[in-house]
Amino acid sequence: MKKLYLFLILGIFSMNAFAQTGQDVIQKIDGEQMKGKVIKVTDSDVTFIYTGETAEYVIKKSEIAKIVHSSGRVETISQVNSPAQNRQNDQVAMSASPADHHNKIAILPFTYLMDNQPGAEAIGYKAQEDTYGFLSQHSAGYTILDPRTTNALLTKGGITRDKMNNFTMKEICDVLGVEYVIDGSVIQNKGYQTSSTSDYSNSKVKRDDNEKIKGVSSYGSSNSNAVQRYDVSVSLHIYMDNNASIYNQTHKAFLSNTDGSYSNPLEYLLKRSPLYRK
Repeated sequence: MKKLYLFLILGIFSMNAFAQTGQDVIQKIDGEQMKGKVIKVTDSDVTFIYTGETAEYVIKKSEIAKIVHSSGRVETISQVNSPAQNRQNDQVAMSASPADHHNKIAILPFTYLMDNQPGAEAIGYKAQEDTYGFLSQHSAGYTILDPRTTNALLTKGGITRDKMNNFTMKEICDVLGVEYVIDGSVIQNKGYQTSSTSDYSNSKVKRDDNEKIKGVSSYGSSNSNAVQRYDVSVSLHIYMDNNASIYNQTHKAFLSNTDGSYSNPLEYLLKRSPLYRK
């Protein structure tokens, strides 16, 4: 009997010790897991610290599916709905999606802004191509319209970039025959400049026939080089064919660059979008 009591006491002690050293796990709607410690839960958000860190992060409850507390208790925050389920829950009164739209995606040419002014359209088409290339590798179950077909259908439908705001996303989806439309923008702003200077000098000694020094001539050159750096951010907005917006995020590149590259913030947003599949 004493041994039984001893085992029970050790079991309770082990469970308490596990609860004290365990981690809280936040399961986000987009599939991301955050492991650490939940500090505070309010009506709208959750304050969280990663294991081994001290920085506090505030996550909106709308982004969280559930919290698995270190005690083992599971707290459901939001229902994890598929985009199709989101359409059913949407309050906008729209007709049901046509069957031939189902699970089809189109990517619009991106808007490109340089210092908040319209920039070269070629950059917008390049971002459209890059989005298609990346998402094509991570979109199991979806059919993605290639950019050439998308742009041809837009032109035939009279949906040019300068007239885009005259059409609803439902109308654009109907023209393209898709369920989802990705609309994006690339914003580049001139940041600081880096400069460097290099100097080169040389001397030549003149001698006579008896090897006596007659004189010394010197010459040299100086080169300066200035490099412009850019701050780059990308915005992504995803709509459905009932005009519902299911994703709207902006991400800025962590470091400025010299070529205006937008690939890192673009991939960051695509990986967190509801259309991304690992």
